[in-house]
Amino acid sequence: MILIVLKVSIKPDKREEWLKGITDYTAAVRSEPGNVSFDFYENGQDSNEFAIIEVFRDGDAGGAHVQTEHAQNFFPWMGGVVTRRPSINYQDLDGDAWNEMAEVEPR
Repeated sequence: MILIVLKVSIKPDKREEWLKGITDYTAAVRSEPGNVSFDFYENGQDSNEFAIIEVFRDGDAGGAHVQTEHAQNFFPWMGGVVTRRPSINYQDLDGDAWNEMAEVEPR
């Protein structure tokens, strides 16, 4: 399982363009056969900073993802809306990337 977390800083004047682009990209990535999940979140203290959390079945699925037409179009487009190169945390994990949190029990 591949777990990728990106931290992205967006140009304030490109915010609406970013929201449209990342929403469309999210739908495209979620349709990939090797995608487990793909979500993006706005920072609660900085409306121009976002986290993207991606999970792919395995390295082959992650490799296939970066070769898709939507990824090949999105990456160069993204360069026009960010303030700096995004930060990435890439983890190649054995088994499932998601486990239940032991410290919280629903009541």
